[in-house]
Amino acid sequence: MLSARPAPPCNAPVEVDALDTRQYARMRFVARCPDPRGWRHDFVVRARVSAMVAVTAAPIGPNQVLGDADVTLERRDVTLISDAIGVPEDAVGRSSRRSLRAGEVLRSGQLAAPILVKRGDQVLMVARTDGIEVSMAGEALDAGAQGAVVRVRNVASGQVVRMRVAGAGTVEPLDLPRAGR
Repeated sequence: MLSARPAPPCNAPVEVDALDTRQYARMRFVARCPDPRGWRHDFVVRARVSAMVAVTAAPIGPNQVLGDADVTLERRDVTLISDAIGVPEDAVGRSSRRSLRAGEVLRSGQLAAPILVKRGDQVLMVARTDGIEVSMAGEALDAGAQGAVVRVRNVASGQVVRMRVAGAGTVEPLDLPRAGR
């Protein structure tokens, strides 16, 4: 909203300082005239920010994995959305935590990495180092997404170890560097 009265004259350049700019929807500034008989005015500025963001192309059910056809880009007001997803690739392959309406802006908090290993699944325990690969059968005692740490029982020895989910039905030791790094 514009002020109805103009600022009084100032014989020096007006100084403007930001008091609070954490939220675009409500920023506070102060304008000062550094004259000996100067003045001070506080202003509240409400900005609106729009950007091209990922939105749902169709309704999405809870725990549904998003595919290319489920996500599109549209310009939307994101002033109050701190975790909007900017590119469809960041949403594709992730699953929804809840139902999403068609045209809804996709937010990081609404999506989760899909569960690749479920409790009770038979998994392949794989250790690779310096061109050598060792694998054995295991049973997942926890569920986990890519990179999650789960407990796995070695089928042959019965020993329970903590391993990292490497892919669908595959786990790797925690102490080995991740593939591709």
